[in-house]
Formats: sequence, structure tokens, C-alpha cells
Amino acid sequence: MAWLVLKDGKAFAGEEFGFWPETEEAVSGEVVFNTAMSGAQALITDPAAAGQIITFTQPQIGNTGWRRGSEEAGKVLVKGIVLRELAGGTEGTGADGSLAEFCGKHQIPGLKGVDTRALARYLRQKGTQPGVLVRDLAAGQRFWATAAPAEGEPAPHWVYRATTAEGYFIPGTGPVVAVLDLGVKRSLLRCLQQRGFCLHVFPAGTPAAEILAVNPQGLVVSSGPGDPAGLPEIGAELKKFMGRLPILGVGLGHQLLALAAGAETYRLPFGHRGVNYPVQNLVSGKVLITAQNHAYAVRAASLPGTGLAVWAVNLNDGTIEGLRHTTEPILTVQYQPEAAPGPAVHEAVFAWLAAAVEGRWDHAERELA
Repeated sequence: MAWLVLKDGKAFAGEEFGFWPETEEAVSGEVVFNTAMSGAQALITDPAAAGQIITFTQPQIGNTGWRRGSEEAGKVLVKGIVLRELAGGTEGTGADGSLAEFCGKHQIPGLKGVDTRALARYLRQKGTQPGVLVRDLAAGQRFWATAAPAEGEPAPHWVYRATTAEGYFIPGTGPVVAVLDLGVKRSLLRCLQQRGFCLHVFPAGTPAAEILAVNPQGLVVSSGPGDPAGLPEIGAELKKFMGRLPILGVGLGHQLLALAAGAETYRLPFGHRGVNYPVQNLVSGKVLITAQNHAYAVRAASLPGTGLAVWAVNLNDGTIEGLRHTTEPILTVQYQPEAAPGPAVHEAVFAWLAAAVEGRWDHAERELA
């Protein structure tokens, strides 16, 4: 038997799988829950999951196996996995192995046989909080009794662990677009490649002057992990792009562009993590079903004076899902337009970018409608 012990002392029992240290070393992280029924491989390898212990509410996970090369990033920064039933999954179409084998190889501890619905309900009531995976319940309780209080993001910020170590170039036949990698997903890069863009991908800490030196016709600020308020240095560089070229912000990029414009962000009680979030486009009136994986949102009351206007909202809780600048070619989206995992109904976001980098402003505005 093994345990997940939350910071407030609540404990959930299960059986270990994957990689567990031989010593009594504790593995801690932010305990979150994801309601997606499929796409576990994409969720586990999404850089936005850095530092998290992911709880899957879908009763059985791993039945499709693990496919090498289908990961969303080369780094796996998730701290642990909690689920109800672990499937063998090696017989799935194209499977190279199982989830358990992947976790063992990448030193990810897993806990199976857990009442994940009860855990998810508890987190909904109490809010997301840190937890620790241990073999001994008393050891987990001692861990939180003696742990020093956390203050903000760990140093360095998770973004600097998720980003690429060096910049790189992906050739294409169309306009040159710079990508600021805050923990970019491979599926987002594929969506941009499908538009024919030549992509210059830069590490998170790259100065604006260095990015502008490649003469990009547009900038994409990617999604990524952690608290956007902990990255003021990136926000300061983003300000230097405003008014100079079209910008698309996704996920964390959406939040950082809002901060750069003078808005505020705040932490959601238990985040948005799943593939069935309804989002309404206020321009067209259409409702999209979206994939989401984030813990922070932009505060609507902070928008006056920033030049930003809301163009999409979450119909579950009214949070902002999209912003656009009223005078500059800047568009942001909180959900995951690359739809991995999730429904592929978000082509308008990439169509806006394609029209904007070509200077077709009227077409860019029509794409949202």
C-alpha cells in the first residue's frame, strides 16, 4: 500500500506503480485533477503539467498504450500520476509499450486503485493544494508537519525548466514567425507548420531585440506552466513587441500578454483541466467545446485602460478565454487551440494569425466571425 497525503492532512490510499525511490524519499507536487476521458499521453507530457501530481477522474487509464514520438515535449516534468484502474495497454493500435513502463523509465511515481472521484470532489471543495506520495502514511504526515512554507514559484520558475535550452529553426514556405517557447507543445508547432510558416523558436528568456533581429512577421507566445505573475521579466520584453508586429498568445502566453498590457491575473480555485469546456465566441456567438489545462485567469475588472477587449468567455464560470487589442494586431486565447487532446474546431485562431502576418487586417478580423 502507498499513499497520497495532501498538505491539509487528508490521505488517499492506493497501490504503487511506475518508479518509486528505494529510499523513503518523498515526492511532492501540486495535486490537480483532469476530467478528460482520453489523451492521457498528451496530458502527462504537456509542459503545462510541470510540478503537478495529476489525478485522472476517468476510471481506467492506459488502455491505449504508449506511443513513442507522440509526446507533447521531450521533457517530462510531471511529478506523479494518480488513477483508479491502470490498464496494461500494450495491445493498443501503434502502441510501443504501456503507461506503467513509461513511468518506470522516466522515474514518475504512480498510485493506482485510488478513489479518484472522491479525491476530485475534495479538491473541488477545498481547492488545489500540494500533496506528497509516500509508502508510509506516517511519513507523509511528518512531511507536511516539518515542511517549510512555500512562497510562490520554486526557483527557477517552471517555465525555465520547460523551455528549450537553445533556439532552433523549422523551415516552411510562408512568412517568418517567431515562437517564444514558454513550454510549447509539439502539437502547437505542428499547427503553425501546417500554415506553412517558417518558425524561429526561442527560449523563454530571450530578449526582444534578439527575436526582432530575425525580422519575424509575427510572434506566437506559447502556453506553459506556473504563475504568470512570477515572470515580470518576460512581460517586460513582450511590451517591446506591441505595436511592431502581430502577436498571438496561447495559454500562459495569453496571461503574460494581458499582464504586459497592464491587466491582472488570479489563481482559480482548482483550475480548468479537461477537454469539454464550453467557450463562447462573443464575435460570432458560436460555442466551441475546448481542451484546457491551466490554473490562472485574467481578471476582467483590470482590463479598462489596457486596450484589450474580451472576445471569448467560458460558459461554466464566465472567465476570460480570449482577448484582442482594440488598436493593435494582438489576439490571445486561454484554451488550447491545437486541440491535443480535444476537439479540432479552432482553426479561426490560426487563420487570424495567417491573415495578420500578411497584413490583411480586414480578413484577420473576419476570421473570428
